[in-house]
Amino acid sequence: MTALDESSALPASYWIGTYAGGGGAGLYPLPGDGDRLGVDAAYDAAKNASFGVYSSRFDLHYLVDERDDGMLGLYRHAGSGWTCLGQVTTGGSAPCHVALDATQSCVAVANYASGSVALYRLDASGMPMAPPIVHANSGSGPNPDRQQSPHAHWVGFGPDNRTMYATDLGTDEVRAFAFDVEQVTLDAPRTAFAAAPGSGPRHMLFHPRHPHTAYLACELTSALVVLDLVGTDLRERATLSTLPAGWQGANILAHIGANAAGDRLYVSNRGHESIAVFALDPHGDATLVQHVASGGLSPRFFLILEAERRMIVVHERDHRVTMLDILPDGTLAPTGRVVTVPGAAFALLG
Repeated sequence: MTALDESSALPASYWIGTYAGGGGAGLYPLPGDGDRLGVDAAYDAAKNASFGVYSSRFDLHYLVDERDDGMLGLYRHAGSGWTCLGQVTTGGSAPCHVALDATQSCVAVANYASGSVALYRLDASGMPMAPPIVHANSGSGPNPDRQQSPHAHWVGFGPDNRTMYATDLGTDEVRAFAFDVEQVTLDAPRTAFAAAPGSGPRHMLFHPRHPHTAYLACELTSALVVLDLVGTDLRERATLSTLPAGWQGANILAHIGANAAGDRLYVSNRGHESIAVFALDPHGDATLVQHVASGGLSPRFFLILEAERRMIVVHERDHRVTMLDILPDGTLAPTGRVVTVPGAAFALLG
């Protein structure tokens, strides 16, 4: 564990979600007090919190419990600590992603192992109202090890809040569902984008300032696909590698994120063990400008801290959490700051 100087202190309200199978005991606090980057005792009611989303409307965190009988937990964090307000079934297995619609009236979940998505209406207190609307997928892909069945990996809402999208790593597609927030309905899904066979779409991101441009991280081929939103369809504009030219070795993608200005895009490489940095021009076109070592093995997730100009990177394989500096031009620089968190999977602002 490397000491922090006072000017680089991290606010004491960041938390690391962990996998129980990796030795994690729940949510670990990640304080920076000016002298150290370290962890204290975990909040043990939030198990397998591999992803989550915060609702400013209700001041609540929705955290998945990624297990065979998937659950979605509802949590509030205050000065006295965390409180679990309840859990609901996700209607599937191994929930791995969760999203709120633009009005924060509904919450959606992607169930990886069962290849299904679930949608809940939220009541006046923010509690998901069971049962959810569940849509399962069918099919497979050409990769026998990873695509033997559907694997929903990301869910989100389009810029007009009238369409819900879901990526399926197992069937190489992005599915679209007509969504009515007032009635809380989902029409039968259709394929909004057919990805390259064997590419394994993992996460998608709409441009923060130009929402008719989207970016799709394809886990199995280390490809970033730039997409145009035409109506509710997604059409390929360009495909770029997230790896250095000529690099040989096994690699899969994980997380994707952009800065608030919308001129830098970040993708994590697991295998190359790096963060790829792309410059985005005013039209949303991407150009690879940097690879920076993430500081550990298998960077599953990163959290962009705009105000602090830092990035927290969570490494699943060696249970490391590292910190990178975000430089004025949006590129990244290692800091050497690292802490071990057992079962590390996800980072969130409490």
